[in-house]
Parts: sequence; structure tokens; C-alpha cells
Amino acid sequence: MRHIISVLLENEPGALSRVVGLFSARGYNIETLTVAPTEDPSLSRMTIVSIGSDDVIEQITKHLNRLVDVVKLIDLSDGPHIERELMLIKIRAVGKEREEMKRLADIFRGHIIDVTDKSYTIELTGDSGKLDAFIEAIDRSAILETVRTGTSGLGRGERILKV
Repeated sequence: MRHIISVLLENEPGALSRVVGLFSARGYNIETLTVAPTEDPSLSRMTIVSIGSDDVIEQITKHLNRLVDVVKLIDLSDGPHIERELMLIKIRAVGKEREEMKRLADIFRGHIIDVTDKSYTIELTGDSGKLDAFIEAIDRSAILETVRTGTSGLGRGERILKV
């Protein structure tokens, strides 16, 4: 099962390395990883997407809680949450393909952020399923380059992760 683990950790050198090392040492895979400072510059928020049984995820969270850099964590998958991912995708757009690519970007509520004679760069946000669906909707040979941020998420309503 897919789990989204949100972690508040000290914004210190080596903190990210220790978290990733914990996953690596135990043979757990990280599907996506995002990390950035919070409104408090001494803390960073890390969002980890991993796939595993509830028992495996429970072990991961117990090990993470033991790390000195980890202040607090929550498994967002345990309740209602919002998740988003950003994708920048450069696609070939020449001739009549241009209008089709523009139409697809509009359907998926994407924004064309760069235009050349031969390509469009499109910015898309949404859950990973939406971004995957956009990629499936276009001809694979039209894709020149893709970059994705990985999942970021928050609990819905009053559910917060704060010190």
C-alpha cells in the first residue's frame, strides 16, 4: 500500500542523509522525496512516499522517530489529506501538433510556460494520477524532457503537523 509520511526535522547538515540512510539500511524504497524549509527556518518539512504493508510503514515510522533530527511525523495516508505534485514537461509541438498539445494542456489545466518554434514547456500540478494521465494522453515520442517534484501533502481540516 502507498503511504505518504510527512516529517518535521531539524534543518541541519546531514539530517536528510540520516533519513535516507535509514531507508537504505533496512531495504525500504523511497518512491518520491521532497524536502524544504518551513516557515520556521530551523525546521524542514520532508514528504516521503513509500510503498509497503502497514507493518512495514509502522516500522519505518518507529525508526524515523528515533532519529535525533526528527521532531515530529505523521502518516498522511491514515486520514483525509491533500497531495499535489508539480511536473514540467517539454514536448515537441510542430505543425498541427501545436494546437493538439495546447488543447491537451488546457484539458488538464496546465500552463504553457515556454514556447519555441518546435516545442512547448507545460507546467502541470495535481496528484500523481493526473500527471500520469497527461503523459498517457500524449504520444510518448513527443516527450522531449520531463521533471517531477514528487508528492507534497497536508492533512485536511484541523489535522496539522506542527511542533
